[in-house]
Amino acid sequence: MEKNIKVRAVVAAIVILAGIFYLMPSLTTSLPAFWKNHVDTIHLGLDLRGGMHLVLEVETDKAVESSVERAANSLKNLLMEKRVRFRDLNRINGSMISIQLPNQEASDRFDEILKNMFPNIEKKSSRWEDGRETVILAFTPQHVDSIKKFSVEQSLETIRNRVDQFGVTEPDIIPQGDDRILIQLPGIQDPKRAINLIGKTALLEFKLVNDEHSLDEALKSGMPPVGSVIAYGYRFDSSSQQRRRLPYLLYDRTLLTGDSLENAQVKISDRFGEPYVALTFNAQGAKDFERITGEHVRKRLAIVLDGIVHSAPEIREKISGGNAMIEGAFTMEEARDLAIVLRAGALPAPVKILEQRTVGPSLGQDSIDKGVLSIIVGGLLVIGFMILYYRYSGIVANIALVLNLILILGALAAFKATLTLPGIAGIVLTIGMAVDANVLIFERIREELRLGKSPRASIAGGYSKALLTIVDANVTTLIAALVLFQFGTGPVKGFAVTLSIGIACSMFTAIFVTRIVYDYYVWQRKVDTISI
Repeated sequence: MEKNIKVRAVVAAIVILAGIFYLMPSLTTSLPAFWKNHVDTIHLGLDLRGGMHLVLEVETDKAVESSVERAANSLKNLLMEKRVRFRDLNRINGSMISIQLPNQEASDRFDEILKNMFPNIEKKSSRWEDGRETVILAFTPQHVDSIKKFSVEQSLETIRNRVDQFGVTEPDIIPQGDDRILIQLPGIQDPKRAINLIGKTALLEFKLVNDEHSLDEALKSGMPPVGSVIAYGYRFDSSSQQRRRLPYLLYDRTLLTGDSLENAQVKISDRFGEPYVALTFNAQGAKDFERITGEHVRKRLAIVLDGIVHSAPEIREKISGGNAMIEGAFTMEEARDLAIVLRAGALPAPVKILEQRTVGPSLGQDSIDKGVLSIIVGGLLVIGFMILYYRYSGIVANIALVLNLILILGALAAFKATLTLPGIAGIVLTIGMAVDANVLIFERIREELRLGKSPRASIAGGYSKALLTIVDANVTTLIAALVLFQFGTGPVKGFAVTLSIGIACSMFTAIFVTRIVYDYYVWQRKVDTISI
């Protein structure tokens, strides 16, 4: 028995020391470099640290419309390549395609191309009139669902990349429902900048400026020439120290998009000392950019981001090497944010902010102070009751309670879990549950002592008879906590995490550690009475 007690004491000591090892960086910064480099402090949630809470809705219908537009352009190019006659091929009603075929031969060839080359597009309706067929096309329902699901997944990854490059530590970015994304950014200092960065669609397009038609006439009539659009950009006016809004007449056709980008970096102009964004294209993008610039020398190429023209320089010669730049009288912060969204990629669909909350650092600190106060008050009340009611045995239970708290906090740091305000509530609840097991054991020991058994037999009987009840009660609570963690949202998960860890730690301290203390006294010290 003496050897058995020593082995259990060593196991308990190792676990407790491990808990202290992981907890120490959260209590003090005066630690060796090795300790601080390999062990994190306890991560604080948004409600304790302060920061920003956002719920975004991905406009998946817009992603479907964009896919339909691309499919319509691909279909148009293929029909022209195959020399199939058609007219009026356009996207209608957002997510449908209308096409008119002049005769039966064109209709048959169109059906064959549609079947072999576009399996995700189906005919919704067909109408013959004066020998011409008007066909309405749409994506299959399965493909529409796939596009919507992919747009949410891609938006999630793109936003995560942007946030990572923005420099926020410990962000929480998770899907919520079918088309929503929950974002929590602890410690954020500039919420407005973060929202602009996260919500920017970042659709980069290169379009030719239409210098063949009059911009003034298009502005006066409000009707740009066919195949052209009016877009606007901003230029800094040094005389008024303000940005002026400038109109551009652009061809509607997009020659190159941001999908061809490989990198985007902020650089400083040698001539003016102003920041600009240097673009580097991938291999295919470099070839396309070289071809585009070679075919349109002496024409102006507009660089358009989310519909805003940032610059429209004249192409003086063919540009090889796959490099370009975006200039626009940026501040350094604007240039950095633009480079971030371009590197992270464009969102596949616009996002809409459904919910926004900002928690100030002072409010977070106030929550921490009140949470710590609740733990101290709750702990002192429990400690006082256990000593008054169970005397020296109560002291043993209280030692186990303190060790339990150390192990919970150490486990939070070790597993890199996030401590939230509901998580503190879970710790307070665990304090009460931690001594509950000891109460059951102590009452069983009292029953055994009343039957006239020895202290050694009473302790053995008390632990063995109470063990099954303790395990049943804690396992059912643990199952409930796991269900909360699986299906709950952020605050509920925070409560479930600390409750789950607390249950495991309380069973270890209340059953394993306290039993070592009792066995030591009855086997080693051979006590004749138990203060209980």
